[in-house]
Amino acid sequence: MALAALATTADLAARGLTVAAGEETTVATTYLDVASTAVREAAGVPISETTSTVSLEGPVTQWLTLPGPPVLTVASVAIDGETVTDWRLRSHRLWRPDGWSPSCEPSDVEVTQTHGLDPVPSDIVDLVCRLAAAALSDYRADPEGAGLAAGDIRAERIGDYAVTYGSHGLITTMELPDYLRERLAARFGGGAALVRSR
Repeated sequence: MALAALATTADLAARGLTVAAGEETTVATTYLDVASTAVREAAGVPISETTSTVSLEGPVTQWLTLPGPPVLTVASVAIDGETVTDWRLRSHRLWRPDGWSPSCEPSDVEVTQTHGLDPVPSDIVDLVCRLAAAALSDYRADPEGAGLAAGDIRAERIGDYAVTYGSHGLITTMELPDYLRERLAARFGGGAALVRSR
């Protein structure tokens, strides 16, 4: 099941961007979803509260750090397909007296957990709105789609017309700069890949 966008058209309106009913609402909703996906990918976690099943490599130690903090609850834990119940959730980590690897060989631990933030932090909502607003502005510049083309223009001259494009390789306004990607990953501690969300 797809996660809801981290921001809504109401959040855009709260920031002074009015979205017209009809087709423009559909376009804005699409941009909010795409921006949310870009922010989540950079963070390495869903950010908003959700229930996920994650697969982790079981360490020999008694502690297993779970991805996507804050971890609110854990519904089930299995080691190599066998359900275990002798664990405790403490500070976004699971503790188990016998450790997470029953032998010297690596184990696969599958955890179903509810984690994330509700509500989504206001700065994340704002970031998603700004990305979507930039794309909506491009869309409004040319409803036929030409406004969505990459245009990282760095310099422009009128006499003997010339234009210089940036060399960052950005394709869309939805691409986050490296410094922001690093900041999101550090803040949310992106970890193991999500197997599935419900």
